[in-house]
Amino acid sequence: MGKKRVTMNKVREIIRLHEEMGLSNRKIARALRISHPVVSQYIADVKAAGLTHKDIVGLSDTRLLELLEKRKKETERYKKLSEMFPYLARELKRTGVNRLMLWDEYRRKYPEGYSYSQFCYHLQVWLNASEATMHIEHKAGDKMFIDFAGKRLSIVDLETGMLRPVESFVAILGASELTYVEAVESQRKEDWIDANENALWYFGGVPAALVPDNLRSGVTKGSKYEPDINPEYADFARHYGTVILPARPHSEKDKALVENAIRLVYSRIYAPLRDRTFYSLEELNEAIWELLEKHNNMRFQRLGKSRRQLFEEIEKPALKPLPPQRYERKSFLNLKVQFNYHIELREDLHYYSVPWKYKGKRVKVVYTNRIVEVYHDNLRIAFHIRDRSPHKYTTLGEHMPPHHRFYASWSPQRMIDWGEEIGPEVKEMIERVLESRQHPEQAFKVCLGILNLSKKYGEKRLGRACRRALQFHIYSYKGVKDILDRGLDMMEEEAMFPKPLPLHENIRGSRYYSSEEVL
Repeated sequence: MGKKRVTMNKVREIIRLHEEMGLSNRKIARALRISHPVVSQYIADVKAAGLTHKDIVGLSDTRLLELLEKRKKETERYKKLSEMFPYLARELKRTGVNRLMLWDEYRRKYPEGYSYSQFCYHLQVWLNASEATMHIEHKAGDKMFIDFAGKRLSIVDLETGMLRPVESFVAILGASELTYVEAVESQRKEDWIDANENALWYFGGVPAALVPDNLRSGVTKGSKYEPDINPEYADFARHYGTVILPARPHSEKDKALVENAIRLVYSRIYAPLRDRTFYSLEELNEAIWELLEKHNNMRFQRLGKSRRQLFEEIEKPALKPLPPQRYERKSFLNLKVQFNYHIELREDLHYYSVPWKYKGKRVKVVYTNRIVEVYHDNLRIAFHIRDRSPHKYTTLGEHMPPHHRFYASWSPQRMIDWGEEIGPEVKEMIERVLESRQHPEQAFKVCLGILNLSKKYGEKRLGRACRRALQFHIYSYKGVKDILDRGLDMMEEEAMFPKPLPLHENIRGSRYYSSEEVL
């Protein structure tokens, strides 16, 4: 189950990056933790199924998998062609040999084989997957390289008077080398995402890809070929219509640009600030940004133009526009729905309902400062306004099973009012039951049972039965029903005190004990 869910999520992301962003298969493979041939195969499978990214957005994982399974029917035909790939690759290197000649040779061998266009497509996918090197070109609007500086600046803690180190976030665009620097509290993912966003708004546009170093803030597991991206960071990238391409570990080419930018930050920002004292991040950043503008407006010696000028001329037009709204930071959880069809947001100790049929299922919970969303099989099944009241439940009526909806329509006051219509003893019994039960649903069941006894035994008998039960502190449906079944409510109540004793000469009256007679 887990493998299928991960695979379907990756299929959706592969198609989004391929269709909407126009990324190459190789870049998609780097952005996601899957191999290049797998990317090529899934793109081919989705195309063969006649689907687009818009089509699969509204499909559940299960339905999407069913449609892609149809692709497997062609496995045998593809296997026959794939066996020829090494031969076809060798023949293409020979003078005068082209794809059309090789396709004609292939169809003579396999008359039921692929059409010419499909033949060329599968061959090219295989040839691309066989390439061994990857070249990095800093094209305008292509990449933003990001990292934290190794050395830290400091601010004075107003409470302790001690210096408190802070982190320096550095971002640089590949083509123009326009740079953004910001001091942040820590390398936590919250500060990391906020700084990434501030950089995009500083540049006034969105590059095709973000290239972070393998920090835990953005990458949960570093790998040369298959790094794992934090789900929060991946969601941030989707909001801005870009993709994350983590720098490959031990690859100097991937890191050279940002590392050089950090060295310049040390000399052009850190050094001028070395003797200054700051008491807040805001104050420190104001000083950083003043020096940053000088750095970005400083001309390159060879080009005779500054980073800012290059940005305005070649990079700014190539950036994608910013979205209308900033990103609302989200948190992600994988939880199991409890037996009472609720999930617990442990951060607030609050419980939220999902449709009851999902109890016991694994779900993905996405929440912000305002809302809580629950997903199953990649489809949203619940939406709530976030409530931080601890140990409380947020329950929607449509999520309840039918019998729970019935009890939910009742309130304690409605129960008490019905009891009062029958008689004061019944009203008091209902109040006692409501006070004595911990769970409202349990109390409602008992109250409804007692109230409905009036239909069989009549209101008067129910009132007398409740009065007798109250005398003996019996607050249960079974207790009241037992009194009625045994007819105890029909018996006259015994006097609380016996009849007075008859007069007798040996019995001394109360006056005997008065002070006068004793004396």
